[in-house]
Amino acid sequence: MVSILSLPRKHSQSTSSDFDVRSQALFGGAFFTPVIVGKITHTIGWQWSFYLIAIFAGALLPLVVFFVPETAFVRPGDQTSTNSSSHHLNEDLELSPAKQSNGNSNSNPSSFEEKENHPNHSIGSHPPTKVTYLQTLLPFNGRKSDINFFKLLLRPFPLFLHPAVLWACLIQGTLIGWTVMIGVVLAAIFLGPPLWFNEVETGYMYTGPFVGAILGFILSGLLADWSTRYMIRRNRGVYEPEFRIVLVAAQLVFGCAGLYGFGITAEHVGRYGWFLPDFFFACEVGGMVLGAVASALYIVDAHREIAVEAFTCLLMFKNIFSFGLTWGAYDWIVSAGISKTFYIIASIQVGICLLGIPMCKSSPSHPA
Repeated sequence: MVSILSLPRKHSQSTSSDFDVRSQALFGGAFFTPVIVGKITHTIGWQWSFYLIAIFAGALLPLVVFFVPETAFVRPGDQTSTNSSSHHLNEDLELSPAKQSNGNSNSNPSSFEEKENHPNHSIGSHPPTKVTYLQTLLPFNGRKSDINFFKLLLRPFPLFLHPAVLWACLIQGTLIGWTVMIGVVLAAIFLGPPLWFNEVETGYMYTGPFVGAILGFILSGLLADWSTRYMIRRNRGVYEPEFRIVLVAAQLVFGCAGLYGFGITAEHVGRYGWFLPDFFFACEVGGMVLGAVASALYIVDAHREIAVEAFTCLLMFKNIFSFGLTWGAYDWIVSAGISKTFYIIASIQVGICLLGIPMCKSSPSHPA
């Protein structure tokens, strides 16, 4: 994600394809691996799942050391802070001269065009000295920031109180946590009666989430930029970062429907069989991907100056939240039942998705 933020851009608006690639590598691998692990566990034992991880990690380590050099450097005069609210996207929507003279006579000219005509020559005017291949192998090649180390270390924590960061943590982190929760209870539901799945068949249940993740990537790519261009037209050619929040509506439909549906069908697998729970699991994962892309695009477009720290907060929240669910998910299911438990968490997720409404209303360009 940090590498995505460092890419040079013609415009400050991010595109969904940047995050689709990153998300596909992360989520796609996460849901394809259990399909293989089930077969490995059934054939040669569960220990080999960890042995193979160690073998592949050991094989990749020298490749990373020798062929993935450090490319970060300090860009003099680089200003990562952008206020996209006042920008006009000339690439996506060109206003006619009549509209510019009549409808938008009081608006400021696009800063994008100014950047094209008057580039900031301080950026990249002093390129870093080229290093040799042997120098790229050094374990440490200097700091990339003059800010105090402890300030950098502690800077993400206050951002949990930032409304945009807290909203992004909830939108992305909770649905990832519910996905982990489904993974925890999946074996308990299908290994026992009435279906009596073995390890291989339980692993194959992750085929649905894998397909759901792929479809979520495709859908987010189709909807994210299209919905943003549509909102730009409705807003007289002016782009607002809050347009990215519109994508949460798709998460509300697919993610919450997946949670409700999984709770209903998994409670009665003898009646519904294995397909419907797997289908709703796929819907839930697709909603998770949509929410992850929406929150990431909004953070980058609205708060690029704190994006690195914000993504650190997102990582911490989802990991801690998911870890907590792994401890209590099974006991929660046993005490409350499958359907009731998923009714509760699906209703919580509906409320979290609806937080996108006050986020739009409280934006600087749309005061509450």
